[in-house]
Amino acid sequence: MEGMGIKMVDLNFFKNKKILVTGHTGFKGSWLCRILINAGADVTGYSLEPPTTPNLFEISGIKEEMRSIIGDIRDLEKLKGIFRDEKPEIVFHLAAQPIVRDSYKNPVYTYETNVMGTVNICECVRLTPSVKSFLNVTTDKVYHNNEWEWGYRENDPLDGYDPYSNSKSCSELVTHSYIRSFFNEMGVAVSTARAGNVIGGGDFANDRIIPDCIRAALKHEKIVVRNPYSTRPYQHVLEPLAVYLRIAQEQYQDKKYAGFYNVGPDDRDCVTTGKLVDLFCEAWGEGQTWINQSDNGPHEANFLKLDCSRIKNTFGWSPRWDVRTAIEKTVEWAKSYEIGKGMQGCMERQIQEFFS
Repeated sequence: MEGMGIKMVDLNFFKNKKILVTGHTGFKGSWLCRILINAGADVTGYSLEPPTTPNLFEISGIKEEMRSIIGDIRDLEKLKGIFRDEKPEIVFHLAAQPIVRDSYKNPVYTYETNVMGTVNICECVRLTPSVKSFLNVTTDKVYHNNEWEWGYRENDPLDGYDPYSNSKSCSELVTHSYIRSFFNEMGVAVSTARAGNVIGGGDFANDRIIPDCIRAALKHEKIVVRNPYSTRPYQHVLEPLAVYLRIAQEQYQDKKYAGFYNVGPDDRDCVTTGKLVDLFCEAWGEGQTWINQSDNGPHEANFLKLDCSRIKNTFGWSPRWDVRTAIEKTVEWAKSYEIGKGMQGCMERQIQEFFS
């Protein structure tokens, strides 16, 4: 079953716009760059090497269609040089250390990347008059999580529990300070977007449930689920990317749209991890099954949901693909990957279908 967004982003707006994407070699960044390249944008990416092997950045073929600069978001001087040379009009900040469990293993690196990385990107925006629209992508985990059934709103306290979540809370606060201290006077439009758990073709990250499912299915093994009763807001990766693009466009044209926005699925798609894996097994077929097996890992949230009333009311937005469709699209891509061909074509078809 598919929902229909009330008003989709106008991708023609991005034609010939100079755009900088940090984190372009990651899962979300690769999908975003493919959309922007297809729209005719002039795209520059700044990121570390792809975080996994294999990875969507190389599979998608976007490297040859954009300027890809390999560098560390913690390197302020290199980042300044890129802003000075490229003079971007629109900036999407996706570069991050994004894995909760990795943040327990290396908290200092997580804070350096996610907090000082945000300081560095904000500082570069401050020093670059060409920038008209800047979006900092954070996470639904920025909130102080009371593990209750109500969705968090944008004015709820920011205080993530683990180093990843907390570093993203700090990233929000850094952005808020730069807005008040500098960006409001400069006239640059700045927003943050707090998205839920994204799924889709080409995510090879460790310790994420759907990539874990795909790895197990490709090996014809049972899927091991650490916490089947945890509830998360799952959505296809194209959902938040469409919203990021819409925010960037609208605030570029009218600064009144700059703000802080939750981006998540409808309540019906806030499902338990067990239900999500059931949907995956159903879509994959071949008798795929899973087992409940906790590994006694570090604390992760059990219940998390967003209230997305603000973005729905501001932009007339609603999710387009429900969680079942999101899983089916993810499996479609993974089946192409399994046979070693058709991944780029699958990606293009899904983008065209989603934005049509």
